[in-house]
Amino acid sequence: MSELRPGSAPAPAWFHPHPGPVTAEGEPAPVAGGRSGALRAAIFGVNDGLVSNLSLIMGVSGAGVDREVVLLAGIAGLLAGAFSMAAGEYASMRVQREVFERLIHWEAHELATDPEGEMKELAGILERRGIPAPLARKTSEAVMENPQVALEVHAKEELGLDPQELGSPWGAAGSSFAAFAVGAMVPLAPFLFSTGVAVTLTSVALSLISLFAVGASMSMFTGRAWWLSGGRMLLIGGGAALVTYGVGRLLGVTALG
Repeated sequence: MSELRPGSAPAPAWFHPHPGPVTAEGEPAPVAGGRSGALRAAIFGVNDGLVSNLSLIMGVSGAGVDREVVLLAGIAGLLAGAFSMAAGEYASMRVQREVFERLIHWEAHELATDPEGEMKELAGILERRGIPAPLARKTSEAVMENPQVALEVHAKEELGLDPQELGSPWGAAGSSFAAFAVGAMVPLAPFLFSTGVAVTLTSVALSLISLFAVGASMSMFTGRAWWLSGGRMLLIGGGAALVTYGVGRLLGVTALG
C-alpha cells in the first residue's frame, strides 16, 4: 500500500524536540482512553448536558411557567439529549472503526501477497525518518519475520493506526449517555425539591460552578491555566443560558398578553 502521508506539511515549531521551557507542573497527565473516544465523549457529554439543559430550563423558567412544567422540560431534555448523544457517538465510532478495520485488513492482504514490496516500503519509511539505508533494510527484514508485528508496524507507520486501539462504539456511547445525564441533572436537581426564585438562582449557581469546574479540570490535559479554561466554559454556558432566559421571558410575555 502506498504511503498515505507523502509530502506532509512541516511540523509546527512546538512539535520539534527542545530543551524547554515546559509548564511548572512537569510531565502532562496521560489521557485515559487513548483513541477509544470514551474520555472525549465523557467530557463533551458533561459539558453538553450542563449547557443544553441549563439553557432549556432557563428558557422555560423565563416564560413564567409552573414548577411541574420546568421539571417536565428538564427531564425530557435530559433523556432526549442523553439518548441522542449516545446514538450519535455509537454511530460515528462504529463507522470510524469499520473504516479503520478495512484499511488494516487491506494492509494485511498486501503483507501476505507482496511481502517483498511491503518490506521495501517500510525500509523507505525508516530511511525518510533519518535511519541509514543498511540499518533501515535490516530493521525492515527483522520486522517482516513476524507477521503480527509487521502488521502492527505497517498500520502505525503507514496508516497512523494502532490495531489494538480502534475505539469501542459501545464504550463511547455509554460514556456519552452517562456523562450527559450527569451534566443535565445539575440544573434540574434543585427543582425536584422546591420552587420559586431561590430555586432558579440555586440551579443557575450550581450549573455555573459545575461548568467552571469541568473547564478547569481540562487544564490537567491541555496544560492551560485552570482559571482560563474554567472561565471560558463558564462564559459560554452562562451566555447560552442568559440568551434562552431572555427569549423565554419575551415569549412568555407575548403568550400571556
